[in-house]
Amino acid sequence: MGSRFVRALAEVGEDERARFGGKAVQLAALCGVEGVHVPGGFCVSAEAGWGEEEERPVREEEGAAGEEGVGGEEGAAEEEAGRAALHGLPEAIAAEIRAAVLARGPETAWAVRSSATTEDQAHTAFAGLHDSFLAVVGADAVVDAVRRCRASLHSARAVAWRRAQGILDTDARMAVLVQELVPAEVSGTLFTADPVSGRRGTAAIEACAGLGEALVGGRVAGQGFALRGGVVERRPEPGVAALLTDDELRALEALGRRIEAARGAPQDIEWCRAGGRFSVVQSRPITTLFPIPPAPDDAPRIYLSVAHQQMMLDALTPLGRSLWLKTTPRPMAEAGGRLFVDVTAMLATGPGRAALLHTMAQHDLLTLDALRTVLDRGDLLPPVASSAPAAPPPAAPPPLEADDTVVPALIAAWDDSLEQGRRRLQGCAGEGCFDAIDDDLVALRERMADPVGRQAYMSAIDAAFWLDEQLGEWLGEADAAAVLARSAPGDVTAEMALGLLDVADAIRPHPAVVAWLGQVDAEVGQDALLSGLRRVGGGAGAADALGDWLQRYGMRGVGEIDLGRPRFRERPGRLLPLLLAHVQHLPTGEATRRRDEGAREAADKAADVLGRLQALPQGADKVDRTRRAIARLRTYMGYREYPKFGMIQRYGLYKQVLLGQARRLVQAGVLADETDAFFLSFDELRAVVRTGRVQAGLVAARRLDHARNERLRPPRVLTSEGECLDGGWPDGAARAGELVGLPVSLGVAEGRARVLLDVGDAALQPGEILVTRFTDPSWTPAFLLAGGLVTEIGGRMTHGAVVARELGLPAVVGVHEATTRIRDGQRIRVDGGRGTVALLD
Repeated sequence: MGSRFVRALAEVGEDERARFGGKAVQLAALCGVEGVHVPGGFCVSAEAGWGEEEERPVREEEGAAGEEGVGGEEGAAEEEAGRAALHGLPEAIAAEIRAAVLARGPETAWAVRSSATTEDQAHTAFAGLHDSFLAVVGADAVVDAVRRCRASLHSARAVAWRRAQGILDTDARMAVLVQELVPAEVSGTLFTADPVSGRRGTAAIEACAGLGEALVGGRVAGQGFALRGGVVERRPEPGVAALLTDDELRALEALGRRIEAARGAPQDIEWCRAGGRFSVVQSRPITTLFPIPPAPDDAPRIYLSVAHQQMMLDALTPLGRSLWLKTTPRPMAEAGGRLFVDVTAMLATGPGRAALLHTMAQHDLLTLDALRTVLDRGDLLPPVASSAPAAPPPAAPPPLEADDTVVPALIAAWDDSLEQGRRRLQGCAGEGCFDAIDDDLVALRERMADPVGRQAYMSAIDAAFWLDEQLGEWLGEADAAAVLARSAPGDVTAEMALGLLDVADAIRPHPAVVAWLGQVDAEVGQDALLSGLRRVGGGAGAADALGDWLQRYGMRGVGEIDLGRPRFRERPGRLLPLLLAHVQHLPTGEATRRRDEGAREAADKAADVLGRLQALPQGADKVDRTRRAIARLRTYMGYREYPKFGMIQRYGLYKQVLLGQARRLVQAGVLADETDAFFLSFDELRAVVRTGRVQAGLVAARRLDHARNERLRPPRVLTSEGECLDGGWPDGAARAGELVGLPVSLGVAEGRARVLLDVGDAALQPGEILVTRFTDPSWTPAFLLAGGLVTEIGGRMTHGAVVARELGLPAVVGVHEATTRIRDGQRIRVDGGRGTVALLD
């Protein structure tokens, strides 16, 4: 049986996925693996049913399917394609199928299953999306099942899933796998890595009596087992008769390890047992595992996520990732399009472990919990002996006393360095642009490492912690530093948000301008927006105000540490819904009112606490220490945001230069689009500029990898075993109907949730509770309308928390899966003191 259209399973080649599909190719590869039994059978090619010159019955993509699948005209087209597939099997091929069936005997029972060309790949499994037919007996019945299996390629659920994965209908074809049905006593699944935690080396097994179709389809609950190195770590509850003995579990684990070794990746395996023998009926890569960073050896390692510290969970583009690695002085590992810091060496010493855990206790309690989980288990890193020799940690510099000349001098140094960078990059050409950026990165790193700058903002942070701790102890004051820091001078992020209110003031008096802006396309560029605005009656002043704002802050944007992400100046239309919401809902002069109100509240709070301290024992000393801490807080806290702002200003220059080179490559026909440059590393792009050549297919492959990485969720802590840990909150921290997180800004707010993933959609109504995954400085203008804040990640000193306290906005961060567990429009109550979010309807 070796025709073009019907082939024995064992004869299908590894390179024939396009003809016989992923499922068949995976199983065929296992036919020759010692100790692996695959039931015999044959495959019907995806080409069967149409000639090379015939058009396949697959509709061209014209739109995206919604959550309800394909309907209306699109659904009719898919149904028609399915009917065409039912009748698209020529009699000659049907005859081959009948012959293959009869060769095994007319009473043989068969399993007829899909093997689509898009199934069972490294990143797309398509589990359960196409139809399967079990216990099919008789040659004509098998032919009919093959036809129906082929038709399921065009089902609404299959089409919708392909679109969600970015796969065109024209790229999907259906082969069919026909195997002898195993009369299973027990069936189930075997994951050679834990699909929940990601931990490699842990086998997760589920088993059910009889055929496994109901288990795989989710219609019955199986018995669960877990093994690691032959040791059974989890089995059914006592009193439940286990379907598998410990010896059988170990045999299954060993079978899984053989298959994993043969296929080179952790596997999701479907198996069945009959007559004391295990058979494999499917094996595919586990597509949901987060990758493990490459390492020079097999030593155990623990990594911390940079994404959670930088408030940027999305995958970085190759250009953005490579530039960030050139910017940061600390070595980092890469996995899943994200960056991680290897903290193994730090955790291996007593002082290092204590210092890291102390830092996490101050800034990120969920990362702290995740670290403690893996450390307390003791199987990856041993406990550290208190007597273990280790170098003492470097002494922290003493805090800077308040000095009004320090921050202006630091900002002047940043501005001077930026101007030197402009001159350095001006007029560069070709590969010289990359040399100029490399030279400028040296200057940027020097600025970011300025010891006086770090001493300044650390003095403010330490003052905030000291004030909260001491005023809590002395006066019972909670979170006093948040009020004392309001309207602190020099906060460039707060000024960016308040500056947008000033732009709204310039727009508000002109109804024609408001109406025109409401019709502007979200993807409009800066030049087109400003020139169009000037042509509207009253629009010149608005254009000047918006242009000035973009000149100052236009290099910022969501995910701004990634050079491949758009900036405000590139897509200013994305800001317009938020800007128009400010015009509609806030009064003229709101920016000045908020600045003055914050300064007044801070002064009143300072007078209050100092007056009350004076009456305490050693009051004079407490007053002196507190007054100096308040002065440090207000003098230096605003500067905390400036180093990142300075870095993003530099990145804005680099992006303009590199896009200029990309446009030249497009004109020369080397790149298809200027954004292709984002999918090359900095050094790769340099080589393309130098040689005028790019490796065929590289950009397309990188784009596909990036899209796949975007679907992965990075963990807070990742181990060299692939275990992903996100930490958790103590049991009992929340009542029924509440979600729990970290309280970072006092107050209680009740209102409708506005669940947003992009600041471009942030046209909030006043008082709505902003619920999002994370915030960075680009989100700050949205805070001015919100009644409260809920985020999935963050800590006490991360962006959202700091700005929420500055604005007096009740906030809870670190709420696990808040954007999916809270519905848009749902009424919620945010308690920034308890750290809870109550779901009220």
